[in-house]
Amino acid sequence: MSAPSPHPSTEGLTPYPVGLLLTGRRVVVIGGGQVAQRRLPALIAAGADIHLISPGTTPAVQAMADTGELTWHRRGYQDGDLAESWYVLVATDDPAVNTAVSAEAERLRIFCARSDDASAATAWTPAGGHDGGATVAVLTGDPRHSAALRDAIVNGLRDGSLAARQYRSHGAGVALVGGGPGDPDLITVRGRRLLADADVVVADRLAPRELLAELPPHVEVIDASKIPYGRFMAQEAINRTLIEHAKAGKFVVRLKGGDPYVFGRGGEELLACAEAGLPVTVVPGISSSISVPAAVGIPVTHRGMTHEFTVISGHVGPDDSRSLVNWEAAAKMSGTLVLLMAVDKIGQIAAKLVECGRAADTPVAVVQEGTTAAQRRIDATLSTVAETVAAEDVRPPAVIVIGDVVNVLGTAR
Repeated sequence: MSAPSPHPSTEGLTPYPVGLLLTGRRVVVIGGGQVAQRRLPALIAAGADIHLISPGTTPAVQAMADTGELTWHRRGYQDGDLAESWYVLVATDDPAVNTAVSAEAERLRIFCARSDDASAATAWTPAGGHDGGATVAVLTGDPRHSAALRDAIVNGLRDGSLAARQYRSHGAGVALVGGGPGDPDLITVRGRRLLADADVVVADRLAPRELLAELPPHVEVIDASKIPYGRFMAQEAINRTLIEHAKAGKFVVRLKGGDPYVFGRGGEELLACAEAGLPVTVVPGISSSISVPAAVGIPVTHRGMTHEFTVISGHVGPDDSRSLVNWEAAAKMSGTLVLLMAVDKIGQIAAKLVECGRAADTPVAVVQEGTTAAQRRIDATLSTVAETVAAEDVRPPAVIVIGDVVNVLGTAR
């Protein structure tokens, strides 16, 4: 896209926007400094046969040469260097060299972009960005204005505020999308984009509710809430819902809290959809096991303190025959334990950990409704956490962190 430019050096110039297909074609870049460092990744991504001519480079550009992404000729520009080229980028700090390269390009009828003087170039490098399969390129003649417009368009595509629903390459199918720990800003860019394109959304109780309010009115939202100790939608019913709507030609987003594969039953849903012959996209989410502790100033690992952290589901107690957790091994580990779905079993779990050797005064933090406006943190130890949770009337969802990392940041948090 293009727009009139107020920039004096390009006043009156109207560029013709075009996309160059450079795969396997020779492209010459003159200069190995910061400008080249910014421009080279896009040329590499386009598959160009890049020849860099410069006596020196930045470390980042040298790394591109060392890995074979481009050919570096370690010398200055010489007349004839542009032969057989399709495109030239001039990016040196020597005006005489830049002018000489432009002159050769003009003689050979090769389009040439210049970093120092846009009015003397025959091509302008747009402010470019990518979202999914779309490339956004903005030309105004003013690099700052172009970048601002580019950012507004790309961000709109990514957050779903700018969408073209009349064209969807993925068609019917299912996307298992991790919505993150609760704050709507913590869903991934890809997850938000797919959500904006959904025909049907099957949402968990822990999925960010604010995202549902942004959906267009034609989108059908199905409540798949598995409210602990209350009403719930059986997993088999959820699977059937996903399959039925997708087979009806709809694009279905299964919106989950956290990550689909971290105690989210995403694997079961994927298998059910795959057996039904449906295409499935899995979009990872930010797991509450890491993000919720971070939100209250707890790093699950800290140098010199812990070399591991273990995430455990506490939905069944240690003495329950259904439990698959080796609590004795967990107690003997020196690292951090992160418990999910463990509020009503924390008394049993804490007692088991102490019984198996974990110190009774080990710090514990309980974080309810992490990353949301209702977030609160309650501190205790293994010996006091059960009574503290009861006294504070802690309710799910809550993440429980056990280990010295609970207090490592102190007042810095």
